[in-house]
Amino acid sequence: MKTILLFSTLFCSISIFSQDSLSILFIGNSYVSTNDLPTVFKNLTQSKGDIATVDSKTNGGFTFQSHVNDLVTFQKIHSKPWDFVVLQGQSQEPSFPYGQVNSSTLPYAVRLSDSVYANAPCSQVQYFMTWGRQVGDPQWDSINTFNKMNKRLRDAYLRIADSSKASVSPSGPAWKYVIDNHPTINLFSADGSHPSFAGTYLSACVFYSSIYQKSPVGATYSGSLDASTALILQEAAALTVLDSIPTWKLTHFDSLVQVDFTYNSTTGANEFQFTSSSSYYTQDLIWYFGDDTFSYEQNPVHQYMFNGTYLAELIGSGVCGSDTVTQFVIVETTLLYNNKINDLKISLLPTGSIELSSLPLNFDIKSVKLTSTEGKSIPYSFTFNNNDSVELLFNQNGVFFLSYEEHGKIQFFKRMFKPF
Repeated sequence: MKTILLFSTLFCSISIFSQDSLSILFIGNSYVSTNDLPTVFKNLTQSKGDIATVDSKTNGGFTFQSHVNDLVTFQKIHSKPWDFVVLQGQSQEPSFPYGQVNSSTLPYAVRLSDSVYANAPCSQVQYFMTWGRQVGDPQWDSINTFNKMNKRLRDAYLRIADSSKASVSPSGPAWKYVIDNHPTINLFSADGSHPSFAGTYLSACVFYSSIYQKSPVGATYSGSLDASTALILQEAAALTVLDSIPTWKLTHFDSLVQVDFTYNSTTGANEFQFTSSSSYYTQDLIWYFGDDTFSYEQNPVHQYMFNGTYLAELIGSGVCGSDTVTQFVIVETTLLYNNKINDLKISLLPTGSIELSSLPLNFDIKSVKLTSTEGKSIPYSFTFNNNDSVELLFNQNGVFFLSYEEHGKIQFFKRMFKPF
């Protein structure tokens, strides 16, 4: 669940009291096998009180295309419904020219991710965003320094993830942070390409934050590192990942469903266009506008009756979980309605019927609607008791909504409850 104001507090409380068990398959090459990254990640995870079941398929120098052409890779992918499958290309390939990446890297990365989803639709693909070499790659000016190569890898992996409906584990940006701020910590092995144990440990911390969306700070496992160095690397991973979850396209492990929305005033008054930017949901979206009204439309237009601040909520759900996002909507306009509307009185009588009194001028009973919480119309009959009141008779019990429309716009909307 995403909330704008309370997210960090909720996130911390969940992290403290929950234990999460996940299965992760690492598919890559020597950047994964060096220092046995999957086991370091597993040990780190266990020391944080969570559980990771890991497996790997790593061949030295393998590209995404190499894995696509290797039957064993697909056997690993299809061996069980993994929670996460990590995919990594050869260390240089995503940093090459765009045309070369588009023809020799991107299609094969997408084919691997498609295979993951075909095996288990609720699995998540996460790309291992690796780092630039210590002095870059001298064969091409655009990647002949660490910073140049690191940025090319960052941009390429984000583009690949976007094409695959996947996320990234941003080791490269975390490496840059440590190199810039803690240059005495050597993340590279002697070849200036593969990781030292500190580099592997930093990547494991980044994976922990990316997959579990928790901070690795406080992990008691540090391998061969001293406690102070391990803490620096833990903090670097948390800073890189948890402050930029949308940048890395991360989705919480209990739900692939992602919902979000924008809104804007359509008339300069109190009518708003709500626009969903959601994915992976398979059931109807549900909007709650904060004024006891709701909608099942994809992109509804909603009119608020009164000035004020409303908490609008969008809920999406599907076979891979559910997600909720809320935003505050501020309505600061002069209302355009006959003041008589606001004086209308609504009473639930002891008999179970509804009485409407102080009726507005030109009141039209045919514009009164009763609606269930499922959005279905509730039939009713009516009786005018005098010139200023009408009684509605109906059989629906429980929660329902009463609305009145005038001049093509809803003039009031009230949530009511009729006891059984």
